[in-house]
Amino acid sequence: MTLKTDFARRRFLTSASGATLLGAFPMVSKAISLGSPSARELAMDHTHTREKIELTYAVGSRYVPQAMTDLNHFLRDHYSGLIGSMDPGLYDIMHALRVSLKARAPYQIISGYRSPHTNERLRTTRGGGVARHSLHMDGKAVDLRIPGVPLKELRDAALELKAGGVGYYPGSDFVHVDTGRVRTWRG
Repeated sequence: MTLKTDFARRRFLTSASGATLLGAFPMVSKAISLGSPSARELAMDHTHTREKIELTYAVGSRYVPQAMTDLNHFLRDHYSGLIGSMDPGLYDIMHALRVSLKARAPYQIISGYRSPHTNERLRTTRGGGVARHSLHMDGKAVDLRIPGVPLKELRDAALELKAGGVGYYPGSDFVHVDTGRVRTWRG
């Protein structure tokens, strides 16, 4: 399944009428102060569902409500199909990473939201590599990589943001980023 925002919708959202619509939904990021009135976009491929998504998720300090719904669905628990409510600040971290790395390739998503049941199952079958109180269950974490960007470089860029937790998993080929407290670990 491909979820892709078309150009007419983008033009609408950045027009005066789009700004009026967005004004009715005053969701504001707390994760990163971007200070830019421009549209922020994300592109992702999910490694487990094979779905792809490319959309404008925010314009200025306002999130696009339909984009939030689409991203929640895209980052659902791929084991159970349950959809969580993702922290929009996570998207700001991801956007800031792509900008700082000048990355063009879409993110490859390994894991987004995780239901408590899925988290417990993974925790007990993966030999302790999954946290009991994982922020994935709160919609505040994602495991990802960017094709063409060395994993260490992605980790270093995430650490430089100082916007949340950063886990480095070179053996599993991904970096964990979250909107929790600033901390780092190696898995």
